[in-house]
Amino acid sequence: MTRLSHVIVRAKANTILIGKSVIGNSAETGGDIELSTNIPAAKPGSLLLVGVAAALVLSAVLLFAATSDGLITGVYAGGLVVLLMGALAAERFSSKPATTEVASHDWSVTVAAIETSDEGTGEAIAITDRANRLVCANQAFIQAFGTESPPPLLDAERPALAALNKVARSAWRDGEGEIDEMDDSDLRQWGVRATRAGRGDDHLIWRFERKIVASPSDAAQVDLTGAFGGVLSRAGIEAVITGPDGSIRSVGAGFAERAVGDRAATLVGQPLVSFLRADERERIFFAREGRGGTPQTLIDVPLSEPGLAGAPPSPEDGATLMLLVDSGVGIGSGWDGSAQAGVAQLEALLAQLPLGLAMTDRDGRFLFGNEAFLRSVGKREGELPAFPTDLVVREDKGALSDAVRRHGRGPASRGDMAVRLSSQPEEPVSMGLAGVRGLGEAAVLLSLADSSEETQLKRQVAQATKMQAVGQLAGGVAHDFNNVLTAIIGTCDLMLLRHTPGDSDYDDIQQIRANSNRAASLTRQLLAFSRQQTLRPEILQLPDVISEVGPLIKRLLGEKIDYLIQHDRNLGPVRADPQQLEQVIMNLAVNARDAINMNGAHGRMRKESAQGRISLLTRSVKSHEVVKFGSEILPAADYTVLIVQDNGGGIPAKVLPKLFEPFFTTKEQGKGTGLGLSTVYGIIKQSGGFIFADNVMNASGRPMGARFTIYLPVHAGETPQRRKVAVPEASSDWSAGGKVLLVEDEDMVRAVAERALARAGYQITACSDGEDGLEAISKDSDFDIVVSDVVMPGMDGPAMVRAIREMHPHIPVLFMSGYAEEALRKDIDIPNMHFLPKPFSVAAISDKVAMVMQEAKAAQDA
Repeated sequence: MTRLSHVIVRAKANTILIGKSVIGNSAETGGDIELSTNIPAAKPGSLLLVGVAAALVLSAVLLFAATSDGLITGVYAGGLVVLLMGALAAERFSSKPATTEVASHDWSVTVAAIETSDEGTGEAIAITDRANRLVCANQAFIQAFGTESPPPLLDAERPALAALNKVARSAWRDGEGEIDEMDDSDLRQWGVRATRAGRGDDHLIWRFERKIVASPSDAAQVDLTGAFGGVLSRAGIEAVITGPDGSIRSVGAGFAERAVGDRAATLVGQPLVSFLRADERERIFFAREGRGGTPQTLIDVPLSEPGLAGAPPSPEDGATLMLLVDSGVGIGSGWDGSAQAGVAQLEALLAQLPLGLAMTDRDGRFLFGNEAFLRSVGKREGELPAFPTDLVVREDKGALSDAVRRHGRGPASRGDMAVRLSSQPEEPVSMGLAGVRGLGEAAVLLSLADSSEETQLKRQVAQATKMQAVGQLAGGVAHDFNNVLTAIIGTCDLMLLRHTPGDSDYDDIQQIRANSNRAASLTRQLLAFSRQQTLRPEILQLPDVISEVGPLIKRLLGEKIDYLIQHDRNLGPVRADPQQLEQVIMNLAVNARDAINMNGAHGRMRKESAQGRISLLTRSVKSHEVVKFGSEILPAADYTVLIVQDNGGGIPAKVLPKLFEPFFTTKEQGKGTGLGLSTVYGIIKQSGGFIFADNVMNASGRPMGARFTIYLPVHAGETPQRRKVAVPEASSDWSAGGKVLLVEDEDMVRAVAERALARAGYQITACSDGEDGLEAISKDSDFDIVVSDVVMPGMDGPAMVRAIREMHPHIPVLFMSGYAEEALRKDIDIPNMHFLPKPFSVAAISDKVAMVMQEAKAAQDA
């Protein structure tokens, strides 16, 4: 047989398939392949030199015949010989050995290389030339992409094509290009790498590596195509992940080989039952192997986690891990036939799953539990109890015991039930139970998903709902209570006008008035908690507020507690109500004092020799520093920070989540209302700020004090001078009188306001609701001002004022309400309106009406 020395493949348009691989390109009209042997052949250059030599010899003979001179003829012949030898030497050194170009064109060697390089990896390999023509490809590439569209011109969406072209340009320019994951839904499971190769760097080697697309659910991230699937397969366990309809989502290479004979087959979308068969004894076999194969034990492990009520189902809902175990594998397969040998093997295999799994015998005793299961039930390694009922609260023990016994001794079945773990008795969790057969002593498979994030989210939603409901309740109570206090305080003021100091009733009336004012401060706390109080914000500096409240704090703290103040430089101005900010600082300081005295970390009194310390610190935090915090609550902005810190022992972990709840207190009964910190929270949130509470840790990691951190946004506008709190002087000089329309549905408040205004010289027309007020002003249009409550039955105050303004557009209006002014101004879109918060005194309503009348008179004169 003649030995082929080289193969020349003419690269044309169409591809040639040899076996199962693509090699080269053929001619359009048949694809000629030229073959040549090693038979020597004469070279054209050698024949030319022989002819030249013969001609020179002939010329020497003719010269001798013409001249008959031997010397001349000899010299001429010698010169010709020298020239001929030089030509022969030049021809020999310039000629190349008769080597072939077979190495660069023998594609059969390349085909053999790329077909063996992807065994067990599923890597698709293709080779293209500079014209993007497919030169060579392995079987994995042909199955995945075909031969019609070579890279980078695969049949894909525009983003994927753009990415492939970018890889090609990088490879031609830099020698290599790569992309980890494609954007196209059809190609996103592939990672692509292209490498420039060839004698003239005129080819690209494309490698497509299959990726596993991550799923939002941890349980759905099980990689069956990787090392874990290989471990299961070598142990005689084949794994498949199926959807709720039984279709295959992912398979291990071992299952694919036993089902269809190809380890690289994905089988995605095909029904699992199509690859299995059962005999009359209900034994399960692979359909391809038939009854000659090994019987299989089928175990289904739910991978879906329970979602929130009302939430849309996720793509992982209903996903199931199906384990096909060969007979003789697992529990009872050890040499001694004991269950422990099989348990150890199964535990080693299933410990890698992120889903919590445990196995019990028919009597309900635990055989093993993987790490995820122990973590879900709040146990450490080696702390697994004897029975599952030891993990749940007493009320759920009976139901769980019956369910385990039913699944372990009855027919193979599956289900789930809600139980409350003893480690977290307030939140029920879903525990899956599946009866298994053919695994020796093992009878019930328990699955438990880690629902800590879901539990935390439920708790946050419930807390927010509760806080909103309590806030609405507090606002309504404060409004009604303010009406009562207005009548009490007003009546006390009127009585004091008839009594002088020294009278027997004077001190009693003063005591009633003082207690009423104290009750009014309590309603302000309720409104602050519900964020419905009336704020009068100013542009101010925090050090100014701290310096004003400092002397009072020192008196409250006493001599046993040190008071430290430290201010940062370049603090930005903030916009807040100074009086409310002082209340915040006072509440936090008093709370810190009580924590120091009671040593909140240990629940006992501090020693007399122990020196307490409370620190008030201010800091300037820029927006880029906030970004580094990585907080999901605090938006990026410039803040002025107030820190109140003590050394009282810290806040217990179980108290931290409830710290700002209303009426929650750790103090003894009668020593705290539980509104202090909730009031602080309401004021800060209403001012647009944020407040956080945590513990200051020492070197050993134990709490050594509590820390409250308040972030107030820096005011970006101009900083005007802080106004002085004083009653306008002109209001006390108003003596022009006037006619007042008073509308108030509460009889007590209406009586007090009517008497107070009558004493100030005003003519009063009192009405009990909006309809009466509108009728009164329709009959008499000479009113100078309207004083009205906001919330009334029937026609409320704003509706009445809008109707009055249609008849008298410029009449001034003064609203009275126990609700917050800020909230009312958002709901009441009435220009040139004034506000008087309840409860008010006799002098307060008289001065406020006088001020509104004076402003209206000044505006009219202007």
